[in-house]
Amino acid sequence: MKKFSLLIITIITCQILVSQNETAPNKLTQKGFAKINFLSINMPEFNIPNEPNMGFAGIHYNLFLNKSFYTGLGIYGAVSGKRGGFFTLGINAGYKKFLTEKLYLDTGFHFGGGGGASAPDGGGAFILPHFNLGYHFKHFSLNTGWSYVHFFDDGLIKGNQLNVALEIPLNYDYSNYNKRENVYQLKELNKSNWNQKTQRTSLMVHLNNLDVTKALPTQEQVIQGKTIRLAGFEFANYFTKNWFGFIKVDGAYSGIKAGYMDVFLGGGYHFSFNKNNTHILTKFSIGAGGGGGVNSDGGFMIAPDVSLEQKLFKNTFIAINKGYLLTPSQLFSASSYGVGLKYYLDRSGTIANKKHFSSGKFKGVDFIIKHDWYFNAKRISEPTEDMHQISLQINLDLNKHLYVAGQTSFANFGNAGAYAEGLVGLGIKSKKTMGIHTRFFGQILAGAAGGGNISTGEGLIIKPSFGADYQLNNTLNLRGSLGYVKAKGGNLNNAFINLGLSYNFSFLNMK
Repeated sequence: MKKFSLLIITIITCQILVSQNETAPNKLTQKGFAKINFLSINMPEFNIPNEPNMGFAGIHYNLFLNKSFYTGLGIYGAVSGKRGGFFTLGINAGYKKFLTEKLYLDTGFHFGGGGGASAPDGGGAFILPHFNLGYHFKHFSLNTGWSYVHFFDDGLIKGNQLNVALEIPLNYDYSNYNKRENVYQLKELNKSNWNQKTQRTSLMVHLNNLDVTKALPTQEQVIQGKTIRLAGFEFANYFTKNWFGFIKVDGAYSGIKAGYMDVFLGGGYHFSFNKNNTHILTKFSIGAGGGGGVNSDGGFMIAPDVSLEQKLFKNTFIAINKGYLLTPSQLFSASSYGVGLKYYLDRSGTIANKKHFSSGKFKGVDFIIKHDWYFNAKRISEPTEDMHQISLQINLDLNKHLYVAGQTSFANFGNAGAYAEGLVGLGIKSKKTMGIHTRFFGQILAGAAGGGNISTGEGLIIKPSFGADYQLNNTLNLRGSLGYVKAKGGNLNNAFINLGLSYNFSFLNMK
C-alpha cells in the first residue's frame, strides 16, 4: 500500500512539474483604439419649450479586425442641455482609409439603446452613422465630420450634426482562452515573447453613498437631505508607477426613485506606504450623471475623491473613500463616501520595478454582447408589455469553473427607452460537452435598475439565469440563456431570454 501511495504521489508530482515547465504560449497582440467623441443634438419641441441642444459625449473601445475594418462598443451620456441622466449603450462598426501618411477618412455606424430624463426616446433604439476626416499625430488622432442620429422606435429625436473625436491607440496582449489557469515558471516566461514590462491594472466593485446637500425638488420627490445608495464598478490602468487613469460606473439601488446613474472618466495619483500594504489615492474625474428624479441640469458632473486602501491578502485590498459630486452650476451637489473591494493585476509581462515574480498564471476573461427580451415587464403607470434591451456583460474567471461578472443593459425596444441596469454577481460553468463545443453555465446577478416607467421600486433587482455557450472559433462563442428577474420593492417580476456573442481570451497575470 505504501509503494502504491508513493507511486501515485510521484505521478502527480511529475505532472505538476511538466505543466510548470511547459513552454509558455505565444504572445498575441490585438490592435485597437479608445475614442472620446462629442456631438450636439437638436432636440424636438416636446416637454421643454425652446429646448437647447443636448450635448452628447461618448466613450468607446474598438478592435481592428484587419488593417482597416474595426468594431467595438460605446456608451454615451448627456453632458449639456436639459437632459442630464440620458444614457445609451451600443455597438460600433467602421472603416478607416488613409489618404496620406497622416490624413485619413473614417466612416462608421453605431447601433444602440437607451434614453432617459423624460426625453422623447421612444423604445430607446437608435442609429448613429458618421463620416469623418481625421489627422493622425504621433500619439493620438483627431477627426471631425458629419453624423446623423435617429431614435427610430417611436422616438422623436433625429437630425444631422457635426461631431468631433479624439482617438488614442490602445492595444493589448493576450493568449487563447484555453490557456486560462495554466501556470508557468518565470524562467519559461522569460524565454518567450512575454519577457517585457508589466502593465498594472486594478478592478474594484464598490458601494457608495451620496448625501445630497443641494438639489431642486420635483413634483415626485424631495431629494435634498436624502442619501442615495449606489453600487458600481471601477477599472483603472497605470501609465507610470504612480499615475493612473480610470473609468467608473454607478447606479442607484436605494434612497430615491429608481433610475439614477453616472459614468466618470478620470485620473489620479497613487501613494504607497507600509511596504506597499497601505495606499492613499487622490482622484479627479469628470462625467455624466442624472435620472431617478435627480435634476443634474445638462448632466455634466465633476467628482474629486480621496481613497485609503489596506491590503487584505495577496493583491486584494479593501478601500474606503471620501469625496464630492456636483454639477459646475451647483444645481446638484452631494458628499460621497463608500467602501470597495479592489484587486490589482500585474499583467502582460514579466518585468516590474522593485517587484520579483516567481511565476505567472493566465486568467480568462469574457466580453458578452447580447439582446435581452423581458416578457410582460411591469410598468408603474403604463400598460404591461414586453421590453427588449442591449446588454454588455464582462466575466473574469476565478478558476476554470467559477467566475465573477459585471453587466450593464439599456432598453432599446418596448416603450421603455430610459430603463437601464448595472449588476454584479457570480457564475459557474461546466466543462465542454457535446463534441467539446458546448459549455453550460448558471449565474446570479444583483444590482441597480430603473427608469423607463418600469416598476423597480428604489432600484434593487435580482437576476438568476442559466444557459449555454457554443464555440464558433478560438475567441467567439454563440451564447443563449433564460432566467428570471425580480425587483425588490417593485412589480417587475418576469421571465426573460437572451441571445448574443461572447469574445474571450486569456491574459498573463504575474505573481
